[in-house]
Amino acid sequence: MDATQFQRIAKALADPRRFEIFEEMAAADELSCGRIVERFPVAQATVSHHIKELADAGLIEIRPEGQFRYCRARTDVLEQYIAELRRRVGRAKSPVKSKR
Repeated sequence: MDATQFQRIAKALADPRRFEIFEEMAAADELSCGRIVERFPVAQATVSHHIKELADAGLIEIRPEGQFRYCRARTDVLEQYIAELRRRVGRAKSPVKSKR
């Protein structure tokens, strides 16, 4: 994963509302953009912006069908991001151990 995509993903997931939208998508096989707008108490334009940021980061895939658009979470990209994050902080081989 290149540095630009890594940073885009980090930025996309840092926004609490965007993270919630991503969680909804990951929990479902596929969601229409209209359904996403219905689930969150924000303007349609705001949801569209969040969807664009998630798509630009590669975290979701958008499939057009007629006048509708359907979104699907790219959990494989999230897993790559997590692996890269672990590598960058030096924890790729060992799990986090709590100190008690």
